[in-house]
Amino acid sequence: MSPAVVDAVVAAGPRLVAAAAALGLAPAALAPAVSDPAYRVLAGSDGAAVLLRRQWTVEGTPEAVVLASAGLSPDAPAVLDTAAGWGCERVRDRPGGRGVVAVPEPPVTAPLAERFRHLAALAATRVETAVALARGAGEDRVKGDGSPSLAADEAAHVAAVGVLGALGVPLLSEERPDHPVDPAAPWVVLDPLDGTGNFRAGLPPWAFSAGLVQDGCPVAGVVVDLSSGRRWSGAVGAGVVRDGVPIAPRAGGTVVVPSAPPGSAVAVPAGARRVRVTGCTAVELCLVADGSAGAWHDLDRSGTHVHDVAGALAVLAAAGGVALTADGEPVRLRPDTDTLIRFVAAGSEAAARELLGFFAPAPESSGG
Repeated sequence: MSPAVVDAVVAAGPRLVAAAAALGLAPAALAPAVSDPAYRVLAGSDGAAVLLRRQWTVEGTPEAVVLASAGLSPDAPAVLDTAAGWGCERVRDRPGGRGVVAVPEPPVTAPLAERFRHLAALAATRVETAVALARGAGEDRVKGDGSPSLAADEAAHVAAVGVLGALGVPLLSEERPDHPVDPAAPWVVLDPLDGTGNFRAGLPPWAFSAGLVQDGCPVAGVVVDLSSGRRWSGAVGAGVVRDGVPIAPRAGGTVVVPSAPPGSAVAVPAGARRVRVTGCTAVELCLVADGSAGAWHDLDRSGTHVHDVAGALAVLAAAGGVALTADGEPVRLRPDTDTLIRFVAAGSEAAARELLGFFAPAPESSGG
């Protein structure tokens, strides 16, 4: 966003009332924008404001629509940035306004992480459409690891690769066998539809997840909860947002886990008040990044795949969070979608190590 014009995405409170006054609307008219990811209110300290909605045209083109505006045109940097983050290709002004404005792509000379985030947002929108159209089509299958595979998984993969392939870097996907990748060079790994079991059952969340990895470190990530529209996007050193609002982890009493451990009860770690299981690892890690949950772990399970976590780990790292292996070392990602990773994620190293300590094996007592 351009800080000279817009200095905040309105989330709640007095800014909402001020934005409504600038737009000539009742505050209640802007209330959906606080909780509905398909709406966005942008406001500046100079009284400029705009109300946007994400929608599809009858031809199936995603666009950001200006519903009301005071001092912000559809080609304002803040409006174009919002549309890009939504994965929209254009902005439509109100009738009698400036018509349709195309959302520009970052130039090929832009940093790779910037280009990745732009294309990943577009890919998520293509996947959103593809999985909806594929629901109920094809034959359900079971993969070698016991997880379900649907026609929607394949549709999501094709849609995502069709966009992210333009980056020109190696791309790995849950839906395809691995191919040789130089681990020191940048590479992208995606889970086109994380939480397939949830999607099949109609039980949120299910998500698109893509991560850019360099030298084993997740450096940029985009995760979109396709069931709700929530979007997390971040790059190390360049900031991180959820639905346009900057986020940061915080201490909390909720721990999220990917599943119940086989044959045993879910353990509630010391210091935690509750454990939540969502069935969608990418979203769970983003909940740690934005402070909705205090920590995540899979230490009492077999582990998690790189495609499940790369995008969200980049979001977590950009937010200042920490991920440590079961041995207490920083998580390093390899271009291998078969190997399982066991780790903890939290807002701080101290919190991560506290969780590690809870699951550490008790020292053996010496016989006397």
